[in-house]
Amino acid sequence: MRRPDALLSELAMTTGFFVNLLYQYADNVAFLLLAALGLIIILGVLDIINLAHGEMIMMGAYVTSITYHQGLPLPACFGLSVLAVGFFGFLIERLVIRRFARDKLGAMVATWGISLMLSQGVLVIFGPSMPPVPLPQWKMAFGGYSYSGYRLFLFGMALAAAFSLWLYFYKVRIGVFTRATMQNAMMAGGLGINTERIGSLTFAIGAGLAGLTGALYAPTTTIVPLMGTTFTAMAFITVVVGGGANPILGALGSSSFLALIVTPLSSTLGTFVGRIGLLLAALVIIRFLPTGFSGFLRDLRRRKANGQPAEDLP
Repeated sequence: MRRPDALLSELAMTTGFFVNLLYQYADNVAFLLLAALGLIIILGVLDIINLAHGEMIMMGAYVTSITYHQGLPLPACFGLSVLAVGFFGFLIERLVIRRFARDKLGAMVATWGISLMLSQGVLVIFGPSMPPVPLPQWKMAFGGYSYSGYRLFLFGMALAAAFSLWLYFYKVRIGVFTRATMQNAMMAGGLGINTERIGSLTFAIGAGLAGLTGALYAPTTTIVPLMGTTFTAMAFITVVVGGGANPILGALGSSSFLALIVTPLSSTLGTFVGRIGLLLAALVIIRFLPTGFSGFLRDLRRRKANGQPAEDLP
């Protein structure tokens, strides 16, 4: 018969393993959700793929590094990064994107050109790297594992950003107008909604969310001109799986599901295998749900409203 202290030790190790797995899951959800929110908001409302999204994330990290080393506290650096990158997005929409209102492919190419100018311009002006932002030393331990409290803070910030967007879209007047524009821009314009102003504000919000992502992850990564590429691939996978029919629901659903795939694979087989598994899962989902999670749920609601069985869905 096994001794009670041995059983307790084994139970503690098992509990610690699952807590560690849950911690990694929350970390992956935060990364995918924060990386994708700004991109999916612009796609859902304006139907534009912002290929400069990664560079806007990079801008947020650069603003954080510059302001932090000027003596500002880290929370103030985060706020300034959101405002600076959001204002930059507002200007880009007014000066460039608006000229391609009827040419979505042209708008996508324009954002690609902006991304090239940003990455190379930052490299010329600031050099190959920026001074690092120190990681807040918030530590905790459980079951033989050590955890960074800052990673849990990132998870909380991701949920807070999603909840703030929900409040904006459903509880604020301009947010309701934005939803109307997303559903039918021509009809919204006919009802007196200034859809051009909505477009500028939406692009600014999407850029600001990208700036927030770069600012939050500045203490966790090396700040270089091409750092946005680390986020871009994961952001695009999350957005495609989520779909643009409902940006908030799509981002939450896809980030939660994809993190469920990548976490156990990365924990047991390594980060590379986790990324491969993530890509394969995305390919399978796109094959069966071409409009993503949010598009599937939208079509399902429409079918039910029309009295059609859910089995008729493609």
